[in-house]
Order: sequence, then C-alpha cells, then structure tokens
Amino acid sequence: MTGFVRRTAAAAALVLVAATVPLTGAVAVPASAPAAPDLAKAEAQWIDRDTVAWNTGAGADAELAYARKGGIAVDDGELTGAARRIRLDPVPGGLTDAQRAKFPHLRAYAAFRVDPRDRGRVRTALTGQVVAVHRAAGGDLRAATGVQTQGVLDDLYAPAATKAALGPGFTRGRPSLTVWAPTAQDVRLDIGGRSVPMRRDAASGVWSAAGPKSWYGKPYRYVVKVWAPSVRKVVTNKVTDPYATALTTDSARSLLVDLDDPKLAPEGWRTLRKPPATPLRDAQIQELHVRDFSVGDRTAAHRGQYLAFTDRTSDGMRHLRKLAKAGTSYVHLLPAFDIGTIPERKSEQAVPDCDLASFAADSEEQQACVGKAAAKDAYNWGYDPLHYTVPEGSYASDPEGTRRTVEFRKMVQGLNGAGLRTVMDVVYNHTVASGQADKSVLDKIVPGYYQRLLADGSVATSTCCANTAPENAMMGRLVVDSVVTWARQYKVDGFRFDLMGHHPKANILAVRKALDALTPKKDGVDGKKIVLYGEGWNFGEIADDARFEQATQRNMAGTGIATFSDRARDAVRGGGPFDEDPGVQGFASGLHTDPNTSKANGTPAEQKARLLHYQDLIKVGLTGNLAGYAFTDSAGRKVTGAGVDYNGAPAGYAAAPGDALAYADAHDNEALYDALAFKLPRQTPAADRARMQVLASATATLSQGPALYQAGSDLLRSKSLDRNSYDSGDWFNAIHWDCRDGNGFGRGLPPAADNKNKWPYGKPLLADPALSPGCAEIGGASAAYRDLLKLRATEPAFSLATTGQVQKALSFPLSGTPGETPGVITMRLGDLVVVFNATPQERTQRVAALEGAAYSLHPVQARGADEVVKSASYARRSGTFHVPARTVAVFRRG
Repeated sequence: MTGFVRRTAAAAALVLVAATVPLTGAVAVPASAPAAPDLAKAEAQWIDRDTVAWNTGAGADAELAYARKGGIAVDDGELTGAARRIRLDPVPGGLTDAQRAKFPHLRAYAAFRVDPRDRGRVRTALTGQVVAVHRAAGGDLRAATGVQTQGVLDDLYAPAATKAALGPGFTRGRPSLTVWAPTAQDVRLDIGGRSVPMRRDAASGVWSAAGPKSWYGKPYRYVVKVWAPSVRKVVTNKVTDPYATALTTDSARSLLVDLDDPKLAPEGWRTLRKPPATPLRDAQIQELHVRDFSVGDRTAAHRGQYLAFTDRTSDGMRHLRKLAKAGTSYVHLLPAFDIGTIPERKSEQAVPDCDLASFAADSEEQQACVGKAAAKDAYNWGYDPLHYTVPEGSYASDPEGTRRTVEFRKMVQGLNGAGLRTVMDVVYNHTVASGQADKSVLDKIVPGYYQRLLADGSVATSTCCANTAPENAMMGRLVVDSVVTWARQYKVDGFRFDLMGHHPKANILAVRKALDALTPKKDGVDGKKIVLYGEGWNFGEIADDARFEQATQRNMAGTGIATFSDRARDAVRGGGPFDEDPGVQGFASGLHTDPNTSKANGTPAEQKARLLHYQDLIKVGLTGNLAGYAFTDSAGRKVTGAGVDYNGAPAGYAAAPGDALAYADAHDNEALYDALAFKLPRQTPAADRARMQVLASATATLSQGPALYQAGSDLLRSKSLDRNSYDSGDWFNAIHWDCRDGNGFGRGLPPAADNKNKWPYGKPLLADPALSPGCAEIGGASAAYRDLLKLRATEPAFSLATTGQVQKALSFPLSGTPGETPGVITMRLGDLVVVFNATPQERTQRVAALEGAAYSLHPVQARGADEVVKSASYARRSGTFHVPARTVAVFRRG
C-alpha cells in the first residue's frame, strides 16, 4: 500500500490506511481487577524465562497451570483437567525498567516471577497448554486466561536459533532440512512418500533431518505435532516450509532444490552485467505489476508472464527502454513472491464470461461480470503472501517445479538488459492467513509466535490481514534471510517494504546491514548498491512507537532508507485519499484558478488560502521534504520544512535528500488521470488534461530525492476510475502501450465494492467521450515526461546530497511576496529556474534579483517534444519569465 487504500481477497474487508493521522494505538493497560475466567483469550504474557506480565491485581496470588496434552478448562467457576503447576511470586513495583523498555505496551502490567524451584519445568510447559491462574485468598478462582509466549520463547531459544541454519541445506550434494519449532512435541519430515523422524536441538528448538542425494527435487512437508491456542487442542499439522525456496503448484508442498544448481541458472546468469547503480537520492522508479505489464500487449509473446520481460520487440519492452534512455533507473515490481489468492494453473483460472467490450462506457455490466470471476481469476495485486522466498507460480509458464525460479531470473536479465534495475515489493508485515486456516504456514509451526497478538491474545489485523511480529527475533530473522536470498539468488537491486511502519526500525536496519555485507566476490552482488524504501505510515496497534521504535517517516530520517512522502502528493492532487467527494481540488487540478462545481472546495477565499498552503507543501516536497530547510512561506513567515503543517504533522521530516520518496500516483487509489478526471472542470479539454498530468508528475520528477510513478502514468493510464483495483482483473488493470487501444478510461463503472459511493460522480464522466484522450494527447504527455526525466538526469543540481547544499542552491524567490501567484511556483536551483504554472492562463514571474542575468529555455525542452513549452520566454531586462498555461518550464542561465 502507499497510504491510500487496499482491499485484499484474504481479508475481504476494506482497510483504510491513514498517511499521517494514526488510528488508535496500543496503549498500556493499567492494572485492574481481573476479568472472569476465559481460556479463549490469552491476556497474560510470559515475557522471559523468569517473568510473567499480567493485567491483574498487583500482589495477587497467581500461578501457571500447564498440560502437554491440553484439556485444562473452566467448569462452574473452577479449573478442570489434569495439569501441573509453576508457582509465581508477585514482584513489588512491577516490571523492571529494562523490561518496560523492551515491552512498553506492558509497562503498567503486574509482574510475577517464576519460582526458582519450578524453573526446570519452563521448557516442558511451553510445549503444551499454559494457563495463568489468579486465586483469591481463600483459594477461589478469580481469573484464568491463556498465556502469550513470544517473549519467553525468544529469551530461551533465540540466542541459538538465530545462528542456526534453517530451510534446505546442501553439503557436498547431500541435502538437509531444518525448521524452528520449539513448542512442537514432535516433528517429522514427509518427503518422497516417506515419513522421516527429525532430531530436536534443545538449545535452539530447531528440528533437523539429513538425507541421501535422491531427496533432491522431491516434494516435502513438515508434520508438526503442537499445541494450537486458536483451537485449544494438540494438532498435527502437515505444513510447508516457511524457508522453502521452491514449491509445487498452488503451494501444496515445498520442493527440495538448491538455488545454486547450475540447471536453475539461465544462460548468462553468472556473468550478468547490470546497468550502473543509481543512488537512491537520484532514483526514478516505475512501479509495475507483472501481469499488468503484458497481458493486454498483443505484441508480447508471453502475455502475463515473467518471460514477457524477455520479449525485446514487444510494445511494453520498447517503452521501458525509452524510459530507461530518458532517465528511469528502476522498475519496482508489485509482489511477485508466492501469492495466496491466485490459482496457479491457467486451466483452473476463471475468466469473465461476458463480451466486456460490448457494454457502454458507463455501464455497471463490466464490473459485475469481472466480479463473478474475481475470486478464481488470474489477477491479484499480490499483497497476500503465502511463502516469502519463492516466486509466484501463476506468472511462470508452468507452476509445477522450478521454471518459476529460472523465469524470474530471466525477467531480471530482461530488465537489466533494457537498462533498468529491479526492485521487489515485499510484504513481510502480514500473512494471508493464521491459526489453523488452510493457507496458514508460520502459525501452524510455532502457534502464537510469528503473528502479532493484541492484549487479549487475538491476532492483530490492522494491516488488512493477520499481522506478523518482526519484533520477535525469529520473525525478524525471517525478514532478513528472505531479503538476502532475493538479493543473492535473484540479483534483485532494491526492496520496497509494504507498510514498513509496522516493522521495528531495528529490523529494517538489520536488513540494511545484512545487504551491506554482500560482495561481488563472495555473493555475486554488491549489497551496498541495493536500495531500500518503504511505507512509513504510523497507525494501528504499534502507532506512536507503542511497542517498539517503528520504521516510520520520522524515525527513518537519516538512515539512507527512504519513506513515501504523502505531503506533496495530497497538495498536487487535492484533498486526501478518503474524501467522500472526489471533486476536492489541489494545485494541479484547478483549485481556485480553475474551480469545478464541487461545494467541498469552499468559498473563493477559502480556496485561495488552501491553494497557497498547498504550494508551501509542494515547496517542501521540492527540497526533498527536508525538515531543516528554511524558507519564507506563502504568508511571509520564516519557517522550516518541519514548521509547515500537514494535517497536524510536520510537512518536512527528512534529514537529507533521499530520505523521502516523492510520487503523485501509485497502484493504490485512483490513478492520476482518474483523479484529475474527478477534479478538473468537466469541460477541460483532453489536451489540457494531459498537460496537467505532466505538470503533476513534474513536482516529483524535479524534486530533490527519489521519485516513483505508476507504470503507464506517462501514457495517461486510467483504471476507469477504480480506486482500489487489487482484484479488478485484467479488464481494469492492463496497461495499454498502444495508444490506439486508449488509456483504459471508459471501460465501465469500477467494481461496486470499493467505488459505488463514487458512481454518481463517475458515471457522467465515463459517458463523456471528450474525456478519453487520443494518440496525440497520450503520445504528447509521454514524450514531455521523458523530456523532464532527461533534463533531471543531466542536471547535477537535482542531485544534491545534504540539507546544507539544498539550502545554498535552492530557493523560492517569490514565496510570501506580493509577486507570488496562486497556482504558480517559481523555484531557483543553482543556474536553473523552474516555473510550475498550473493555471489555465499564461503567467509571468518577475524575479528582481535576476534582472540583467541571461536565461533561456533549457535545451532539452527547447529541442523537445512539447511545442507549447517552446513558447516560454525570458525578459532579461526585467528578470521576468513568461510561461504558458498548464506548463512546467525550466530555464538555464547562460
């Protein structure tokens, strides 16, 4: 997600992700009178081998009851079932300072110390049902609850387990398999039709088995006998390997293969030459879905597959090469690991059974027909991870076996050959399922550990699905190990972390450290050149560092790991992701200067005031969202980037260029063209809509720091007003590289589930043929965007490294003066002057300090594709720049 909205098939529920305003965060629950006995909950937390924290009365008479076979219950107000006990002693004053620092959300809980006489029972207790019991002075049961054990498992086992080998391993060709399952009562390996006992290491809780070379290529599963709190009984789970490197179709079984096997390496893989690495602060990124890229491309030989990126003569690959030549450096692939909601065999994938093209542009029929097939079709964005470190099978020519491995590598080769490095969108913050659900993996091996639990023991779902807990040592290790595997074995050049704010900062820094240790000689890749960025949103049960220091926008500043910046995004588009009225305008959509009919925009005076504030947000964005950059705002006040308000939060939060990633649209919410369709006045001609699209994108392209664009946005890509196309199929999502196929606008009303409230606004727009651009508008916008990319790539002033350099080189000479024009931003950057004119009239911008200085339109634009910008001029005598309507013009001194 990118701070807009997402809906996943796994959750089948709408999830709103606030970009800056946190939802209710987890807070410490003060000690209070215990609740009635309820073993369906787990309100006590065993945080280390000696300590249990429980929100019950301080000084209470408490103990732990445990039973390896389970069976402890509450009947008529008393515990029943055979159980042993671990005595607990109240700790005066509660948790220690160190414990409160490690578990801040438990800081007000009462603390109980395990009686030294019972410490020998701890490891045994953890392999069965554990219940915390609180009794009154006379012995009557006052409270009983299940126990969360993540902390004690880390304390007991993580020191050794974090160093142990996990997953498939090979020693001189002989395979071994290891899995961490410290609470399991037994683990066996089901491989090749045989059941093989596994050996448990007491120190680490790791189970292992070694076998003959004949195991190679065989499917396998672990058979884990374990207490499962979600169903409150001992279960025997047949489960795939969370460290699997290959899978059978639909993830039914893991495959025992060696990713170093030469047979899995396409020709030229070992000697692959990559394009030169672009530093993160200069990265220009195209965000692309594997299937969207080629499924609608009639010139592609491998439509919808990894191999489409090897179709050098396809329209899609030709376009990517054009973008690379202009200055695009990375292609960011939406999740391409094993996805939990797509049937992998093409023969089992549903397709809409309607003639979708026969319906009217504003019809409800398309979305209804697509919706009938959605649950079983070949499409999903992929934010529903099943196995983190195996390529998704539905994008392979055959999902059975290792073709997906070979073809993913060929995709990377194809992109590298086109001059582009590859970024993977990774989703370690949640799993597609938990507990005993069919598609649960981690929680079937170590129940209650890998998922983040709320105070009552239920799984947190603030991300949309079953949240993971990378604050726990072995989940954190899984994140690091998985990323390193993608980097080493698939030569991925960067990673974008979905909902990175749900990770501890320490976890993301551990990823950075592990990547930095990779060297070309040892690993075949230079890890220091791998870029990292993610969504630093602050919300949910971990908001405001409630459980750990999060990897949020503010906290990641200065780390060299970028976070998406929503500040300029909202100012450029207008309003926010959750506006009921999509007509709320912004800088690039006509606020005040070209008002639409929406009453949500307010009075002319309110519009002007909001527009000028938006311009301040964009100015901060152009600096790279620097917190310390000082300038004069539109009201004439001396401020810093951190002093400009964004919905109650500081607009500027970056410590250096590269900390914040700029964007005007991404896969979430309406595409930029669709947002402008809602916001620009209905009568705005298609040519002017195209110009506003270029201008909106330019606020990201010409900013300090990295920028990201939804693939196809330069071609005015539309999803027919769909704000959340995660499961809307190819009909709404496919990119149309050939302008004769249109841009996707007018393909029917978007799916009702997430868009019906906007149908009344969208229906007349979709029915209006004047809003569908032709080849002139599509081709013109793309060419103008490429000119701006080239301009940025060839001007060092857009690649400043420090706040000091930006402060010295960049200014807004008309900001806060009578000469500041609503709808126009003038930026001076070294020998350049950039004028963003978002108004429907030609504008003049007089910079008195430049009187007598020689400026002319930048050669890239003067010789470029946009005929309108070529009429921009400069009057040397007065220092006045003349810029056509709806145009961004760059002037160079000399």
